[in-house]
Amino acid sequence: MKRNLTPIKIFFLTILSVNLIIAGNPDRQGEAGAYELLINPWAKGSSLYNLNVSRVKGSEASFINPAGFGRIKNQEVLIGHTRWLSPSGITVNAFGYTTKIKSSGALSVSLMSLDLGSIKVTTTAAPEGTGATYKPSFFNIGVGYSHNFTDKVSVGLMVRGISEAIADLNAFGFSIDGGVQYAAGSENQFKLGIALRNIGSPMRFSGEGLSTQLPSPKTHPLTYDVRLSGFELPSLLHLGLSYDIRLGDYIQTTPMASFTANSFGKDLLGVGVETEINKMFSLRFAYSGTLGSGTEDTKGAYLGFAMGFGLEYPLNKKGNSVLMLDYGYRPTNPFQGTHNIGVGLSF
Repeated sequence: MKRNLTPIKIFFLTILSVNLIIAGNPDRQGEAGAYELLINPWAKGSSLYNLNVSRVKGSEASFINPAGFGRIKNQEVLIGHTRWLSPSGITVNAFGYTTKIKSSGALSVSLMSLDLGSIKVTTTAAPEGTGATYKPSFFNIGVGYSHNFTDKVSVGLMVRGISEAIADLNAFGFSIDGGVQYAAGSENQFKLGIALRNIGSPMRFSGEGLSTQLPSPKTHPLTYDVRLSGFELPSLLHLGLSYDIRLGDYIQTTPMASFTANSFGKDLLGVGVETEINKMFSLRFAYSGTLGSGTEDTKGAYLGFAMGFGLEYPLNKKGNSVLMLDYGYRPTNPFQGTHNIGVGLSF
């Protein structure tokens, strides 16, 4: 009975995924908010356009597939820095910590913030600026848990708090990510990943910035509050496959492919490959494109080829502590690309 339970779960998850894809509404494209949830701050996943949904592990899984949290040795600390849409001056900083719980569970915490720089304060009376500036605050924190039922199947869930604010306006909301990873083959070389991300209630801005004074019928000024409509989160469904191919004793190459169904954007299809040399050095290449026809204004900024590389250097003879260095580059249209740098420690 236990042997038949896992394939049944995978089957129903796949059927559910297909139904969600068909239920998409292309007329809603561009109507969501909190699009920072679609920015992956980690170098490895970014250089692969998140194609590694089936094999991602550790803190990297926080923005791809939470089912991968537990696929680490014991503990992991990860720091990421992103130069987003260079030379826009926008940076993304992230921190992640993941630890195993007993033999089959894992707990992960991640923080991510955007630095948009200083923006001039403008008014109707001073459209060129009042001389003052403000700094928007885009921040989110997530807590996730994953469970490995066997070395073949793992599931994960992540809850994230989202905050967006300026000096006199703010919005706050919650989102939930869920995912599953399944491995097959004599050496688990075939992997399947399914993730459903950014599911949550609509967010709405509020604050003193929505107050304005207008004349009343008796010409006395009264203060009115402007009511803004809420906005939904950019939910998506992510499906991915990968297959590990051994080329001798020291080289492993992994082709992978993925499909992303965006509820508020174009659906994406991507292919890529990651090659590991002596389990220390990695090279990554990926390509992503949209499905269906569209103009240059609707295709999105991240299309075409991306690349990256990584180094895992053992700090002791037993290999229990490993220093991880990663870099990723994605071309953007327009701008001059996005650069991701990651530093981590597995111990």
